[in-house]
Amino acid sequence: MTSTLVTGIGELVTNDPAAGDGSPLGLVRDAAVVVADGRVAWVGPAARAPDADTRRDLGGRALIPGFVDSHSHLVFAGDRAAEFAARMSGTPYDGGGIATSVRATREASEAELRALVAARVAEMRAQGTTTVEIKGGYGLTVEDELRALRIAGEVTPETTFLGAHVVPAEYADRRADYVDLVTGAMLTACAPHARWVDVFCEPHSAHAFTEDEARAVLVAGRDAGLGLRVHGNQLGHGPGVQLAVELGAASVDHCTYLSDADVEALAAAADTTVATLLPGVEFSTRSPYPDGRRLLDAGVSLALATDCNPGTCYSSSMPFVVALAVREMHLTPAEALQAATLGSARSLRREDIGRIAPGCRADLTVLEAPSYLHLVYRAGVPLARALDLA
Repeated sequence: MTSTLVTGIGELVTNDPAAGDGSPLGLVRDAAVVVADGRVAWVGPAARAPDADTRRDLGGRALIPGFVDSHSHLVFAGDRAAEFAARMSGTPYDGGGIATSVRATREASEAELRALVAARVAEMRAQGTTTVEIKGGYGLTVEDELRALRIAGEVTPETTFLGAHVVPAEYADRRADYVDLVTGAMLTACAPHARWVDVFCEPHSAHAFTEDEARAVLVAGRDAGLGLRVHGNQLGHGPGVQLAVELGAASVDHCTYLSDADVEALAAAADTTVATLLPGVEFSTRSPYPDGRRLLDAGVSLALATDCNPGTCYSSSMPFVVALAVREMHLTPAEALQAATLGSARSLRREDIGRIAPGCRADLTVLEAPSYLHLVYRAGVPLARALDLA
């Protein structure tokens, strides 16, 4: 086992209050971290750091936990730039454009999709993301969804079966048959390659799934041994949040339109269900931003993620998401950073990421700045990158 001492850390964000200054971020100034066998072995002031086999000096830069992007759709081909331009001119989003990505993805070869996913993951790491969840959902046949999950599984353990993304065109007049396929043969083929099941529960879109349909998908996935995630309340008020809480889903994502009852339910379920906000989607669709301040003040457990996808947010940048959450969702920089790391880790029910503490994975992100505050202070500047200790 070879150990590395990472020193010269001007400001260390641990997300462990006991390890630092007692704040939620657990800040340590003039810090050091020892990494051994891919895990954090020691954290503390540089003056008390133990010896290690090798040394890496960050020259006063800030070090934070690697971003955890807990909601992405990276297995797709083609793009929808024209659709984005149309939305900027006033065309509303209703989910129908997903069919364009389905056609392109079905037509792409496995080698093409694999290369596209690898490039997108590399792009994420270059911006500080060290863990990414990847959903299927752009194949919508048994074979194409299985292919998507196999490819996703090559780059992350956080794979999500999303056969219930939208109802494909060939089933437009046979919705019940498609739900039967998703909960039957498609689930049987895909479950061994997935950790999670997800569904786009959105009665405001003719392309997505009703409460009853979504419940059937989630219960079938749970019975197959998968954890639950929900796309909910994106296009309007709906049943997604309440369904996620009722079934004990790990995360309900979007949460753009929330009633007081929804907020109360999320707060009551904060130990079980995380509300994952995706501000890049609101930016890309001209939708109203959720009020993150309202959720945090109510006691809701909060996460941030990109929702990187070809239609509603073709951005892989977690720093961009953090900046939007501060500017548009009324979070403080500290709250946004914690939601993008520890909060997203909780939404994946992971305790080994999102923190810099002994025993955790050594998923570290270095900033070309002296403090995490620069993520928002210098929005749009490429400050963050995953730290490679190999």
